[in-house]
Amino acid sequence: MASPPKGFLSQKLSGLRSKLQGAFATAPAEPLTSADIALLERAADAIVRRGMATPAVLFLESVGPMNFLGSQALHFLTPILDVVFPQRDVERIACLLERRDTLVRLAALIEARAQGPRP
Repeated sequence: MASPPKGFLSQKLSGLRSKLQGAFATAPAEPLTSADIALLERAADAIVRRGMATPAVLFLESVGPMNFLGSQALHFLTPILDVVFPQRDVERIACLLERRDTLVRLAALIEARAQGPRP
């Protein structure tokens, strides 16, 4: 059996490295629109009005890594949640949950509203 030519393995590894270079790269997130921010602010206001700021922030921080799964669950449950919430808002929140920075921003909004004067 003939041995592979010198540098064969390094060529294969560099070829594999170049193919996988962008495999795990994520596209830069687009900035939130004013409608998205308004929706997050309405959600934060509703949470603070009900006195649920601390449990909500703890929940958001604990499920942060699973936000994409939550968005998919919301897409699945949209027909059921349509009875209580406007379908447009449920779909928009599901799309927002697909982004990694949404839960952090929502938690920050809740904390800011909880520290400010209550309406």
